[in-house]
Amino acid sequence: MKDKSIKVAERKALFIRSLVYLSAGITVFILFAIIVYILMKGIPHIKPEMFQLKYNSINLSLMPAMINTVVMTGLTLLFAIPAGVFTAIYLVEYAKKENFFVRMINVTTETLAGIPSIVYGLFGYLFFVTKLKFSYSLISGALTLAIMILPLIIRTSQEALMSVPDMYREGSFGLGAGKLRTVFRIVLPSAMPGILSGIILGIGRIVGETAALIYTAGTVAQYYDSFLTSGRTLAIHLYSLWVEGLQTDSSYATAVILLVAVMIINALATFVASRIKKGNKEE
Repeated sequence: MKDKSIKVAERKALFIRSLVYLSAGITVFILFAIIVYILMKGIPHIKPEMFQLKYNSINLSLMPAMINTVVMTGLTLLFAIPAGVFTAIYLVEYAKKENFFVRMINVTTETLAGIPSIVYGLFGYLFFVTKLKFSYSLISGALTLAIMILPLIIRTSQEALMSVPDMYREGSFGLGAGKLRTVFRIVLPSAMPGILSGIILGIGRIVGETAALIYTAGTVAQYYDSFLTSGRTLAIHLYSLWVEGLQTDSSYATAVILLVAVMIINALATFVASRIKKGNKEE
């Protein structure tokens, strides 16, 4: 009877393991198929003229969109990272765990994380573009995206801070360090790889966002001369070319550049996270 139950458990484990491998294989296959399809459709249409600074009806340059994408990403992270990380530090290190205010923040962040981006776009249009009179501009788009990725950064930062062992804090307190010094010199560096993982996810959402930016940053095909001017990002550039229906080849080429840009950003962020983690281990 005991041998029979062992065999049944082994069969269940084998079945579950097979499902895990199958799911992983399907996911990798779909990702690989999408990448190959984009590269095959886009690479033949990439031309040097696409990287000129001037955009016009003859030369559909994507360089202004690339510049705007970098600026938009930097501005959004400038607003979102301090607010998200400091909120997570307060929730994990300072606030009482059963506090009603803390529970409300957790529920709010989880709710905001599930709101469609078009809703954020409408809010950004009504508040930043209309109410604050920022008009269609990069600053309106960046503030809207900062609100959109804030729940993601808060939650990932919380998990990263909670994963730091309590013995680190206790050891720091035992050596005479205060709360603030312990948080910023011991806890935060140890949690930095996890925080950077959330920032990487946020960057991916910023670079690929269209709906929220159409209503806030606009679709003007020019590189920015100030934060109060309108400008399209690579994702909006791709969308605009595709919707027009006359330049589908250029939209595929833009998709290749967008894919490469996201891969480079993720690789750099991962490299920075690994270096920080290695430095923490050496210390």
